[in-house]
This record gives sequence, C-alpha cells and structure tokens, in this order.
Amino acid sequence: MNKVKINEIRISYIERNTTLNSKAITGSVEARNLLFDNWDKNTIALHETFKVLLLNNSNKVKGVYELSNGGITGTLVDICILFAIVLKSLSVGIIVAHNHPSGSLKASEADIQLTQKIKTAATLLDVKVLDHVIISPSGQFYSFADNNML
Repeated sequence: MNKVKINEIRISYIERNTTLNSKAITGSVEARNLLFDNWDKNTIALHETFKVLLLNNSNKVKGVYELSNGGITGTLVDICILFAIVLKSLSVGIIVAHNHPSGSLKASEADIQLTQKIKTAATLLDVKVLDHVIISPSGQFYSFADNNML
C-alpha cells in the first residue's frame, strides 16, 4: 500500500522581545507614535502602506506587521492574510493603520468599508479591533475610534 505524501503545515511565532515589559497602548496618540516611528519616512509620501499592530490581552504590542504596499491612492488588503498573521501571533487585539501620501486625513468610503469588513471578521474570531489610524507624511493622523467610526 502506497502512502500519499502531503505537505506538513507548521505554524510558529517567535517572540524576540518580551511583551511583558512593554507599555500598553491606551489611546490613539500612543498608537500613532509607535506606528509613525516604525514607518519608512522615505516612502510615506510616495505610496500607501497598510500595517497592523498586534496586541496581547493587556493591549501590549507584540509586534508591527506590514501587510501591503500599494500605489499612490490605495493598497490591497487581503483579509485572509491579515487574520492569518493575527492568529499566528496569538493576538487578541489589533490596531490597523495606513498612510495617505497626499496628506489628506479624510477617511475614504473604501477605508470605511474595509474597516467594517475587518471588524466583522474579527468579531467571529474574538479579536478586538481597537482602532484604524490614517497617518499623513507630516505625522498628523485620523483615528476611527476617536471619531466614533468603529
């Protein structure tokens, strides 16, 4: 009898810096500061990038993951990949973010729809979406949570 060979799937998360000593994110300003400090200043005015802050149950940052890079006016966000990263890192909360190279802080209809789609998927997985932050090249930002858009 011949055995059928299949691929083995391994899932791992390696914590290089313990989250136990990190500061908890308690608001949009802290999230913006952490995100902006970890944004490539050479490209923030050139193209859109979408990132996710991965949080533990105490809202301490486990890591920042750059999900996609796009064009001047948009970037593609694959919900399946987003939640594969969230689940792989065993995160229970997230803050999503993207930049607007134009400097506009107005949330587009696509931004609003994407946020709702992420929230719907997160609810099914018991993951909290704490905010969606839009960052301009100058560092100004718009918070969906602060503006009651979540």
